[in-house]
Amino acid sequence: MSNFASLRTESTNQQTKDIDKLDALGIAKAINEQDKTVAEAVEQALLQVAEGIELYADILKKGGRVFYVGAGTSGRLGVLDASECPPTYGVSAETVQGIIAGGKDAAFDSIEDAEDDPESIVRQLKAKDFNEKDLCIGLSASGSAMCVQGAMKYARSIGARTMCVSCNADSALIPLSDVAIIAVVGAEVINGSTRMKAGTAQKMILNMLSTGGMIRTGRVRGNYMAYMVPSNKKLVDRAIRIICSETGCESETAKEYLEKHEYSIADAIDDINSIK
Repeated sequence: MSNFASLRTESTNQQTKDIDKLDALGIAKAINEQDKTVAEAVEQALLQVAEGIELYADILKKGGRVFYVGAGTSGRLGVLDASECPPTYGVSAETVQGIIAGGKDAAFDSIEDAEDDPESIVRQLKAKDFNEKDLCIGLSASGSAMCVQGAMKYARSIGARTMCVSCNADSALIPLSDVAIIAVVGAEVINGSTRMKAGTAQKMILNMLSTGGMIRTGRVRGNYMAYMVPSNKKLVDRAIRIICSETGCESETAKEYLEKHEYSIADAIDDINSIK
């Protein structure tokens, strides 16, 4: 896709064209009004999100891994979501991974030209032994990122499943995806600044995909993080409260069983419930 001017994410927002003349409160209100439309755009894509959750869970149930791939803001959002899965759901750091064009340095420093290299992410996928059991989720607000297109083409070429999260109705990622999740958020507050509405939509969708996938694979009890890793005092206290809520036991008993099972919340719950 070379006609970038035709991308909805590159269009000018007529409602904020005079934002540079507003005071601080006016700027905040203008951004807030535009942000209100993001949830509505995501709502329009919920059927596709549900398909994505089922595919995500199916891959994990069969022993595959999930890889988010993207550049810039989209890539960083993928890295963020992947990094939060192990402490929240107790899965291995290998289970859900985020790959950003330009490598790890690009997560902290802008390496914008990596977006145009179709092999930038493919090389990293190969280094991680990405295979046909795995899932590649392409993240690109516009859908024009060559690095993401290259990664998804590679994934399909080896028989792996693919998904995309994009914000253009005619995203170039759609024909490369088994499941295409498209949240059309419209023009950004600042022309082309897709870290704003598009980035918010992608973050919301990634939350749904990873949370839904973990729920569907049994990593949640009720609405509790039963496999959370209680690695600090706050989380240990939360773990004890979860066990108490799920078993009806006192906090001292919950603490005893949590320690007995080496801080596995789910195992502590099952053990207490088994002796009732």
